[in-house]
Order: sequence, then structure tokens, then C-alpha cells
Amino acid sequence: MNTFIGREREQAEFRELLAKKNSSLVTCHGRRRIGKSRFIQHCAKQANAFFEFSGLPPRPGLTKKEQLTSFSEQLSKQSKAPQLPLDNWSTAFQLLASQLPSKGTVVVLFDEISWMGIGEPDFAGYLKNAWDSLFSRRDRTVVVLCGSVSSWIEENILNNTGFVGRCSWQFHLGPLALSECQQFWGRSAARISIAEKLRFLAVTGGVPRYLEELDTKKTAEQNIARLCFHPSGMLFNEFDSIFSDIFHRRATSYREIVRTLVDGAKGVDQISQQIGRERGGSLSQALLELVSAGFLTKDVSPKLSGGIAKSQSSPSRHLRYRLSDNYLRFYLKYVEPHRDQIIKGRFKSTALEQLDQWDTIMGLQFENLVMDNLGAILEQLRIPQHTVLYAGPYRQSKTLRQQGCQIDLLIQTKRSVYLCEIKFKSQISTSVIQEVDRKIAALKLPKNQSIRTVLIYDGQLTPSIEEDQAFDFLIPASELFAI
Repeated sequence: MNTFIGREREQAEFRELLAKKNSSLVTCHGRRRIGKSRFIQHCAKQANAFFEFSGLPPRPGLTKKEQLTSFSEQLSKQSKAPQLPLDNWSTAFQLLASQLPSKGTVVVLFDEISWMGIGEPDFAGYLKNAWDSLFSRRDRTVVVLCGSVSSWIEENILNNTGFVGRCSWQFHLGPLALSECQQFWGRSAARISIAEKLRFLAVTGGVPRYLEELDTKKTAEQNIARLCFHPSGMLFNEFDSIFSDIFHRRATSYREIVRTLVDGAKGVDQISQQIGRERGGSLSQALLELVSAGFLTKDVSPKLSGGIAKSQSSPSRHLRYRLSDNYLRFYLKYVEPHRDQIIKGRFKSTALEQLDQWDTIMGLQFENLVMDNLGAILEQLRIPQHTVLYAGPYRQSKTLRQQGCQIDLLIQTKRSVYLCEIKFKSQISTSVIQEVDRKIAALKLPKNQSIRTVLIYDGQLTPSIEEDQAFDFLIPASELFAI
């Protein structure tokens, strides 16, 4: 698909940068395959000139010299400069600056910036000097530092004292909203059911590169089988390449951490115990990088029975890491265990919808998808985002004084708690009412808080659910696509 989809707010912000007379230094980060480069390329069409550079992917033995050679080659293809041997990054940036046109708006993209700096510990310093003495002195210049390793950008640019006050904008690109994802079905969108779209999106999430692989002539299950359960499928091989590309030598240990979260969120102590590594130090850094890369979400659950203030006073007690990336979760839980069988071709003739527990699998993946579209849920509930104290899954442990319960999505504001039940079933019976009633009875709330019930669903509701007004809010998935 050649048409650029979504990112309207971010595009408007980028247009403001292009309209400035002064130069701008910008960072753009987000999950691998989220479309960062494509976004900058699209926005740069409105500039008079565009230069794009990308570091070589990491591999054993890769050197600074090879990165500089690649940079020189890329520059010669985009300008009149000959391909010259370069000794250091200072010379490389000077050569680039000499090739920028004297007038007009220019966008310069340094893509996968952490790769570019491989082999040069002072790369950030060279970049800072080039910005100060070269790029910032040219009017109407936008320099974009882009990367999948968000922690590198934070450590070397955003939190680096040498760059203080220099960044004009920090773009974070997350998954596309459901309303944007729908556009990948093109003219077929009106003919495809919401349920079928959700089954495909439950595996891919709102990752544009994965959505580009959608074949609208095939069913959701046929697309998932082709991409995930075939030895040559893109999403069958994606897991290993993602970690190798982003985390290099740390890939194995980072995969190990992610695997511990497949069956549910865990605290640092639980993760530490399961993988046999001490908490703090390298484990804390790894969790930070996995959150920054967009694979994990860090939830600090409120201790509802003790009030908001108490939960904020000791957040580490309630800190849990959740595997929030739909693709990673699906791959680890449902594809990797069958990897050897898939390679041997034993899934070629298997209809996924006939697999044991397939509907349950889709239901759990749908819950994850809803979390990624929290903004649309808040809009349906008319809750201003700035009033939200907590929003995420909630688990209340069983003790001698209280019952245990698990809530799909709990949203807390100063005055109210919204208990959200998430269902993805062809038929939704009145048993959902009893489920929610049990959770309400178990939940311990401060005296000054009200509780409101929400059903977020796709499927056919038993008529009495609506007739009896059993829920304060009913949010069909179709409404999330419309926002």
C-alpha cells in the first residue's frame, strides 16, 4: 500500500517545524516496524530537500570505518559529493553540511542512529558539535534523529547535558488507532466484519508494517496462518530478527525476560526469581529498554483499599511489567511452542479456527488490543485524560480480609472507578453480569469513590443485558473503529 495512513496529529506538528525560520533538532522513536522512517519521509515531501542516512545493522566485527564508508556512499548518491574515504564523524558531518542547498527548507534524517554510532564511543559528542557549528546555523533545517532503541536516544541525546535545550520536538510513534488500521482493508473495509478485522488486529496490533502484509482477499485466519504458521511467513521469523536488530548481544537475555511475562504481568522480584538474575543493575536497565522499545508496559497499580495517596507513597510495591505488544504475546504463547512442527510443515493444512481454544486465544489477544486503544475508550466514557489516575489491568490478591479478583481494565479517577469487562465472543450471555457482580463484591474501594461498570465487547449480546441496564456503559468494538 503506497498511501500513507494515519498520524494526522504528528503530521500537523511536523508541518509547524517546517514553517519555522530557525533550525530544529528532533528525535523520533518508537517500536521497530512502527513506521518511523516512513513517517519522516512522508513529512519531508513538503520540504525543498531531503537527505536520509541509516546506520548499518549490527553484526559481529562491524567497525566505525564501515559505518563511515556507508555514510559516504549514501551521501554521494543523494548529492554531488564524490564517495570519499572518511576518517571520523566530524569530517563526515562537515561534508554533509557542505552539500545542503543554500536556500529553502531541508530535512536531514539520521535513521537507526544507535547503529550509526557503533564503534565510536564519542559519536554523540561529534553529533552535538556538528549541530552547534553546522546544522543549527542554517535556517529552515530540520535534523531528525530516529531509532528503535529509544533508550539510546534518551541516554545520549535527551538526558545528555551537551544537548540540553537543543531539541525542539520529541516524537513518539505508537501503534495506529483502530480507526486508522481499518484503512488497510481499503475498498473491502465495508464488506469485512468488525469481528474478522479484530481477529487479524489481535495478532498484529496497530503496527503498520505488519498491516501492509494483509491480503484482503483472504480471511483473518488465512492471513494469520500465512504470516505466522508458515516457515517463510514474515511473522514467523520476525521475533528473532527484532531482538537481534535492536538489542544485539543482549538479545538472548532480553528474550528471556519477555518470555517470563507471557502468562501475565509480574513484579521485578518475580521476574528476577524466574530468570535467576538479581534485581537492580542490568535487570532494571533491561526492563527500561524493553519498555522504551514499546514491548512492555509498566503499570503501577493503585492500592484501592488504602486510598490513592498510600499507593503513590510506595509505588515499587505495586509495580508490574506487562507484555503489551500484541505480536510478541501471540508469537510467544501460540507460535513458538509449535515452531518445530511449523518448520516441518505440519500446520500447512490446519484451519486455525478449528484449533483447540482458538476463540479463547482471540479473546485474550483482544484484551491486549483494547489496552492499546485506551484513548478511544476514555473518549467513549467522556473521561478527560488528565483526570485519569490509573488505567490498566488490575489484580487484587486474596488475603484473610479480602477476596481475590482480576479486572480486565480498571480506570480510576479522583471520584470514580470504572470496572471494565472485555469480551470477544460470538454470543455474550448474562453470565457476564454475574462475573462483574462478583468482582464488585470483592473489590475494596475507598469510601469516597463510586464504581461504574463498563462492557467493551464484540459479539451478540443476550437481549436482557441491554434491557436490564446491567452495565452503566456498553461499548461495542465497532464504535472504537469509528473514532
